[in-house]
Amino acid sequence: MADSPLHALVVEDSPTMRQLISFALRRIKGLEVAEADDGVDGLKKLSEQQFDILITDINMPVMDGLKLVSLVRKDEMHKDIPIVIITTEGASEDRQRAMSLGANAYITKPIQAPQVINCVKRLLGL
Repeated sequence: MADSPLHALVVEDSPTMRQLISFALRRIKGLEVAEADDGVDGLKKLSEQQFDILITDINMPVMDGLKLVSLVRKDEMHKDIPIVIITTEGASEDRQRAMSLGANAYITKPIQAPQVINCVKRLLGL
């Protein structure tokens, strides 16, 4: 594993949920976590810094997670970034839509920390 830290961006409008996800991710050695409270904020942070993985909710005000995923996939700089969707939307059509837009993983709430950690580690090849 390289010495330089990896960077994760958590985009989630619920402060409680955002803290929960960030807290879980901070248990991964060498992973630094940034937070955004909606898709617009997430895009702004992506434009300022390179991230190694993006974790986003679907249902958010201003810009939802699916719109964020589609915009990130169109962006030359970030089109290959792994994207994990964490959402209350458990319907298979939501999952299919997210995956077809370019998400790499789909986790439904309520989440368990180990599930999120394992998913992120797998996508980052840790």
